[in-house]
Amino acid sequence: MKKILLILALIVTSNSIIAQEAIDTTAIKKHEIKLNALYMVVGAFEVSYEYLLNEESGVGISVLLPFDDDIKDDVDYLISPYYRFYFGNKYASGFFLEGFGMLSSTRVNEITYFNFEGDITGSESINETNFALGIGLGGKWITNRGLLGEINLGVGRNLFSPSEASDEFVGKIGITIGYRF
Repeated sequence: MKKILLILALIVTSNSIIAQEAIDTTAIKKHEIKLNALYMVVGAFEVSYEYLLNEESGVGISVLLPFDDDIKDDVDYLISPYYRFYFGNKYASGFFLEGFGMLSSTRVNEITYFNFEGDITGSESINETNFALGIGLGGKWITNRGLLGEINLGVGRNLFSPSEASDEFVGKIGITIGYRF
């Protein structure tokens, strides 16, 4: 009789342990919204959304819109989808490698007008749209409450060169704060 009661107690205990594990795996937060604080200081608004696929990878997209007139003269917008592979001990955090694309619309001064004395009388700027592929690396730290900080750096190359004045390479840099939910 004691053996039967012991076996029943073990079965009930093991079922509650298995049920607890199932609750923990569904409680993992997989969405992140982030703001690049570095770009806010220099005059642009960059917001990112990332969906965590599993404990070591995620996909996301960043959108940059300038609000400072000096940056508006050069950049209209940047849209950058990315994939990250994480090497940390916590869920989707720590050191990461990133592959990204970047769709950009930039203003390029292409035509400059001169008068007969050789003085510049004006210039005409045109918008160019380009797409770059690149790689990056960085680190992500997250608190138990879901607040996160991130530092990243990347470089890419434009695939199209509509004019001589367009840039061949693009950069990606960020000091980001956000929230995982």
